[in-house]
Amino acid sequence: MFDLNAYLWGLTAILIAAVLAWLMGLFKRDVSIVDSLWSLFFLLAAAVYAAAAPDAGPRTLLVLALVVVWALRLSAYITWRNRGEGEDWRYQAIRRNNEPHFAIKSLYIVFGLQGLLAWLISLPLLAAIGSGTAINALDFIGVGLWTAGMAFEAGGDYQLARFKARAEHQGKVMDQGLWRYTRHPNYFGEFCIWWGFYAIALAGGAWWAVVSPLVMTGLLLRVSGVALMEKDIGERRPAYREYITRTNTFFPGPPRKA
Repeated sequence: MFDLNAYLWGLTAILIAAVLAWLMGLFKRDVSIVDSLWSLFFLLAAAVYAAAAPDAGPRTLLVLALVVVWALRLSAYITWRNRGEGEDWRYQAIRRNNEPHFAIKSLYIVFGLQGLLAWLISLPLLAAIGSGTAINALDFIGVGLWTAGMAFEAGGDYQLARFKARAEHQGKVMDQGLWRYTRHPNYFGEFCIWWGFYAIALAGGAWWAVVSPLVMTGLLLRVSGVALMEKDIGERRPAYREYITRTNTFFPGPPRKA
């Protein structure tokens, strides 16, 4: 069901968290901390939606458990990956393009925008958490998609971290494990996770929540995901051009002959 009051309270909570994160970013002079907080925006929204739900049913508890595992894992990994690295190059470019007064502009360009996107994308969580209908086959399909997504996202992150930790791999392109079948297993995993959340919301009758996985798919493919990561990577890393010729961009598939 669509609970407008709960949804607006979710927005309020996310925006408060975004402002606090912005203040932290000012102190650290590093707005890329928003990446660590991205998944936590959803966890905060889910907690608000659960608190507003009249009765916590099986679907409520199921979705909360899935969000907790996904959000904490992703936030912890990004925080660990970025430790001591300084501001991410993508945010450095945003900073350069929005001077002067980027410190103020970052409140809405970076933190506010990501908070609003998280709020919009959280629609399936609102619907599923507030649904009182019985668990059905679509819930199991949703959990299956979520599980596959976590395997690709967490598995891809783990494999890449191990690959980069070895000195002999310095400057080389990761093309092993899941990365042999898709150039972006972590983004594909995120895709599956949000279509999984939508399937669970759909199980409760919330067809209208489809806007969430559609927006997430667009972001992953056309905006902040694949398109941004590969914008000029072939120029910066010639070996990656060869990797592109034999490896699927997003959806996993057998490697092609270069």
